[in-house]
Amino acid sequence: MISVNNLSVQFTGTNLFDHVTFNIGDHDRIGLVGMNGAGKSTLLKILCGWQEPESGTIVIATGQTVGYLPQEMVPDSIGTVLEEALTAFDQLDNLEKEQERLTTEIAERTDYDSPEYTRLLERHNEVTEHLAMLGGGRRQEQAEKVLLGLGFKHSDFNRPVAVFSGGWQMRVELAKLLLRHPDFLLLDEPTNHLDIVSIQWLENYLGSYSGAVVLVSHDRTFLDNITKRTIEITAGRIYDYKCPYSEYVVQMQERRASQMAQLTNQQRQVAQIEAFIERFRYKATKAKQVQSRVKMLERMETIKVDEVSTESIHFQFPPAPHSGKIVIETKHLGKAYGDNQVFDGVDFTLTSGRKVAFVGRNGEGKSTMAKIIVGDINDYTGTFRLGAGVALGYYAQNQAAMLNLDKTVFETIDDIAQGDIRPKIRNILGSFLFSDDDIDKKVKVLSGGEKARLALAKLLLTPSNLLILDEPTNHLDMNSKDILKNALLQYTGTLIVVSHDRDFLNGLTDELYEFRDGAVHEFKGDIMEFLESQNNQNNPITPNTPSIQKTASSGKVAYEQSKERERERRKLQNVVKQKEQEIEALENEIASRDEVLATGAAQSADFYKEYQSLKDALDRKMQEWEDAVIAAEE
Repeated sequence: MISVNNLSVQFTGTNLFDHVTFNIGDHDRIGLVGMNGAGKSTLLKILCGWQEPESGTIVIATGQTVGYLPQEMVPDSIGTVLEEALTAFDQLDNLEKEQERLTTEIAERTDYDSPEYTRLLERHNEVTEHLAMLGGGRRQEQAEKVLLGLGFKHSDFNRPVAVFSGGWQMRVELAKLLLRHPDFLLLDEPTNHLDIVSIQWLENYLGSYSGAVVLVSHDRTFLDNITKRTIEITAGRIYDYKCPYSEYVVQMQERRASQMAQLTNQQRQVAQIEAFIERFRYKATKAKQVQSRVKMLERMETIKVDEVSTESIHFQFPPAPHSGKIVIETKHLGKAYGDNQVFDGVDFTLTSGRKVAFVGRNGEGKSTMAKIIVGDINDYTGTFRLGAGVALGYYAQNQAAMLNLDKTVFETIDDIAQGDIRPKIRNILGSFLFSDDDIDKKVKVLSGGEKARLALAKLLLTPSNLLILDEPTNHLDMNSKDILKNALLQYTGTLIVVSHDRDFLNGLTDELYEFRDGAVHEFKGDIMEFLESQNNQNNPITPNTPSIQKTASSGKVAYEQSKERERERRKLQNVVKQKEQEIEALENEIASRDEVLATGAAQSADFYKEYQSLKDALDRKMQEWEDAVIAAEE
């Protein structure tokens, strides 16, 4: 277990974490969520020891290991892919030596009943189990299995890691981490460099992982398929939900709505109490009641409502100009890089208004086909042609890197804005969350997400009837992805999207082209139908796709729970009102007797007895009222 106790971290004067406490169990599946900058990556770095907290402690059980995959890193390997993967088993050598030492010591000792002997046996069992889990003599077999699952081919194993792109080098780092099999696996955006097939394999691998897994991801489907617990980081605090991401979203919205309702109710109660105090402050007969209410106000803690960012990009694509019915047509299209034939003999026709997705493993030709369509690649074989009146809009996979780093945000847009658009540049940038202070920043200082938003903003400036988007969701948070998807659903032109994000593709496209084994296969339907068809074919790397019925059932249960909580809340509020009415009635009766006593006339013993009984009843009702108020607040 990892125990986090009173963790506090500050960043530029703001509390990222303020006395945060929680535990991570040995078999937990946790998704870390929160707004960009909330501290998700910082928390992972603290958990793995890369960063120290300002206060608080992180306690990890003796002998347990932690593995961490950051979002970005610069690998420095000089070996081949397989050689680098096998370095993950360096730990095995140490474990085998420890096992040998423990075996010898146990054989030589005779103090069988001593605590030291018991500890030796326990440690020997731990080491033996760990060795069995890591595969022992099956090192190369295990390494090859993980590398193949992450998308490498057998022909890649003996190629130097250094010749691969940064994304593929990150896959090698992920492979090494999985092969080390730490007790706690911390993954920061692990799907950024993976295609759909590799993501599916990783989901299945993590599904049977024996240790704990903690994830940061903007891939909703990935989170839902793996996690069973969601920890939200917001305003220096955490909220722990015992459910996957989609259920968390429902419960989080209910929690914040409940906070607002509780705050409104509390403010009304405070106003009522303060009015009572002000009205009877100087009445001696009300001194006890006034003092009771003053103490109640002092004890009452102001209900806090979590800050919710209302900022989000908002835009829509301009109307698509008219084009001919045939937008793209290819015959026997092929492309090779040297001896590597990426695809060949591709025949397909794309008609106006269609929305299609390109899917398949990385390296099978999806981005290459996109570059042929936009004219960035011309040395292909076969025939390719664009239809009449086609106006292209293109978002490249490395679009953010293609921005001029030395220009400002404003200059980037101003350079391509024409006509009536020019006076609207600030409004356009504002819709992509660039403030007046941001627009004078150099592109080089922008975050990955800001560069992605700027590249998307450029797409709006020139109306197009054929949009080609290559991995447009990289670096976008879930809210921004949802808004982009909604804008694309309303787009009136033809759309080609290359993406590994299943949730983003789901319902967006009505046709897929799968790039596989040098060919392109057409599939009529959306991504979930495609994955289901793969599942029916007993594809060994098909994921456990969550069923629509299960999602609907979960939503219904959450709705019923919400209704039950609302009924209980209304019931408690009615109790508070009833107690207030009973208190008022008793106070009126006591006040009438106070007037009798004020005359100075002698009264019977029964009068004084009833008078005291009314005062005792008032005290009881005041306590019942306080209890009811507290219960309603909770």
